[in-house]
Amino acid sequence: MSSSKRGAFIVIEGLDRSGKSTQASLLHERLQDSQDVATTPKVVLLKFPDRTTAIGKMIDAYLRSESELDDRAIHLLFSANRWELASTITAHLAEGTTVLADRYAFSGIAFSARKGLPYEWCRTPEIGLPAPDLTLFLNISPEVAAARGGYGLERYEREEVQKGVRHVFDKIGQAMQDEGEGKWVGIDAGKTKEEVAEELWKAVEPLVGGVQGPISRLWETTLTPDVQGGS
Repeated sequence: MSSSKRGAFIVIEGLDRSGKSTQASLLHERLQDSQDVATTPKVVLLKFPDRTTAIGKMIDAYLRSESELDDRAIHLLFSANRWELASTITAHLAEGTTVLADRYAFSGIAFSARKGLPYEWCRTPEIGLPAPDLTLFLNISPEVAAARGGYGLERYEREEVQKGVRHVFDKIGQAMQDEGEGKWVGIDAGKTKEEVAEELWKAVEPLVGGVQGPISRLWETTLTPDVQGGS
């Protein structure tokens, strides 16, 4: 990898049971297998929420319906869980390591906004997080997702919830494209596992050798002068 390049930050998003974790693992393996250690960066796989941290354990109990929290409180906990790893992501990228994330800030916004919380309020705690260079959205109908194994085991795995979440994801994806906040690519997750994996690889392969330019931050360019500290 050229010294002028850094690692790429790649995020996989989608509805529950759209195959995110499976595809993230497959992509992680393929990225590792494709690497020439002398010229290509390493790759790490992160999963959000990270249920191993103190905050993550609170989130895990909530998702398993073992505890109850105010909607705003749980949203801020999800955001805090991402901020716990923000410096780690930045360090990996600066070292030339590719970072692959299973879910990210966009899930937090989509699930909370679906509950009726204001979209901009949901987005605000995420401002300043490392921005992905590529977000791959696994697009699947809630009906198809509901037919997959294990559906319904966690709090949000209900068709009416997933339909609302999908609508917010569509809004986020369009806004990301309009605002130039990194590339957002929709992938038909209703295809076979192998077909989906190939579609993902086509989008990711150009980033395998790293990317040019500094690490950008989510939505900082959309802040008003007053929020940024200007007059």
